[in-house]
Amino acid sequence: SSHEYKLNFKKSKEACLSYIQDAMLQKQWKRAAELLTFYIESLEKDFSMEYMCPLEIIWRIGTEILCHHSQSSMKEFNSFIEHMKTLGVKRYLKVCLEHAFHLLCNGLIDEAYQNLSLAESWRFGEQTVIQDKEMKLIQAYRGVLDYYSWSKQKNILLEHGGQDGLEDLSVEQEMHSSFRKAAMNLKEIIKTPGVWDLFVKCYVDLLEFYGDHNEARQVLNDYAYNSKFPANPNAHVYLYQFLKRQGESKKLLLSALKILHDIVPSHELMIDFNIMLQKSKKRKNRQLGLAVIFAVLDYAGWKENVKAWSCLARQVKQIVISEGHLDWIKQEWNPRKDWWPAFHFSRYLAKRNWQENESLSYEKALVAGILLGKDCEYFKYVSHRGCKAQEKRFRILKKFVNKHNSTYLRLSD
Repeated sequence: SSHEYKLNFKKSKEACLSYIQDAMLQKQWKRAAELLTFYIESLEKDFSMEYMCPLEIIWRIGTEILCHHSQSSMKEFNSFIEHMKTLGVKRYLKVCLEHAFHLLCNGLIDEAYQNLSLAESWRFGEQTVIQDKEMKLIQAYRGVLDYYSWSKQKNILLEHGGQDGLEDLSVEQEMHSSFRKAAMNLKEIIKTPGVWDLFVKCYVDLLEFYGDHNEARQVLNDYAYNSKFPANPNAHVYLYQFLKRQGESKKLLLSALKILHDIVPSHELMIDFNIMLQKSKKRKNRQLGLAVIFAVLDYAGWKENVKAWSCLARQVKQIVISEGHLDWIKQEWNPRKDWWPAFHFSRYLAKRNWQENESLSYEKALVAGILLGKDCEYFKYVSHRGCKAQEKRFRILKKFVNKHNSTYLRLSD
């Protein structure tokens, strides 16, 4: 019956898709291609009135297979994509955008630019909200390629250094033309709330080159602080880097990094933030610096970072020598004393750190000795090995920790 046929067809279609998925997950691209061919052929033989071809599925799976199949060529990929464009009018702009990405990944920049230009001139029916958003992306990525062209021409001019006047004039004219086209499209896309890191970086680079620092600052401030835009750590990174290039005051730099710290306390710029805070004459800044470096070392990615441990060791040592602000250390250590010993200061880690990086083990041993006392397993192992190797700095380290062992007792109160 018609009902049974539809039910069986649906089951076989789902089973076929499951087999294709399984083949792709196992990277069996040839098998996946054969199954997809059977899948498409079975769809073409279906005459049910209610059936609609799942073009999205065929496009996504077909693209993935062609990207990985050993016998696939660019010609076949282009042919498949062009076919998908004609079949899926509603997805035309999406397909064009992904086609451009694939061309770029294969170094075909001119072809990608041409593809985006053709897509920009495409129109179908009444412009919908979705089409409008996709068209803005098309224009934005074309702006990125115009920026790339501008950058190449800029480098040519800088390398030549005015050796050939006529040729340089031609390149300069092309460069300004690329600048205008890139700036127009990039400026347009970043007006819309969203995460536009690539486009913002390109646009700011253009503005800085032509000396429009006020506009660049405004763009970066809006990107970082406009409440309509989603929270984005990179926005604050770009603003900080711009302020640093402009030689702005430490107050502004610290302000930018403070916000970044609140969003991503494990960011690599937190080392710069800690160093700046340690050099500050304000007590609250130095205390914040200690909190910043402790927070950084809460994350596994920083466990073996010598610079981070050196920053913590230096500040902790200064506090112990001055015998002031031990409450700062205590404030940071109390919430960590139950898990940091196993996380950072085990005997196993002491052996491994000593074997792999003596400088790391030295900095960690100093911190461990102050926070956990001279009987700490990590400190005992490293100081013993260092003294046995007759390294002067480890003998000094051992004396220092033994001398200030009372600090550990005060911290553990």
